[in-house]
Amino acid sequence: MDASLLTIQPSSPEPIYRQIVEQLRRLIAAGQLTPGELLPSVRDVAGFHAINPMTVSRAYGMAESEGLLERLRGKGMAVAQTHRATQSQAQRLALLEPQLLALARQANELELPADPVLRRLAKLLGE
Repeated sequence: MDASLLTIQPSSPEPIYRQIVEQLRRLIAAGQLTPGELLPSVRDVAGFHAINPMTVSRAYGMAESEGLLERLRGKGMAVAQTHRATQSQAQRLALLEPQLLALARQANELELPADPVLRRLAKLLGE
């Protein structure tokens, strides 16, 4: 895995460490990160995204405590061997549920009809 695979949004209300954990969760669920695959070092991720190394360390620690990652002596962090690499489509959709609820709430607050929101989402998914 390359540090550029993670997308960090500093202006997001979600803490950066949670952004990292959520992305790792999704990448593992989709099979884009496979069991045993090494993650970039804390220093590499922090340097690439210009964030505090403690933030990355916290995210890796949280993902490790959830069983997503495992620490390999002398090698760093890797995707846990015991974690199932791919999940069903329903399980992967469940990971999006909080963001979909937030999107629906925001669209309603802006009084936007569903059609243009769905068209825009479809366009973004196609990119």
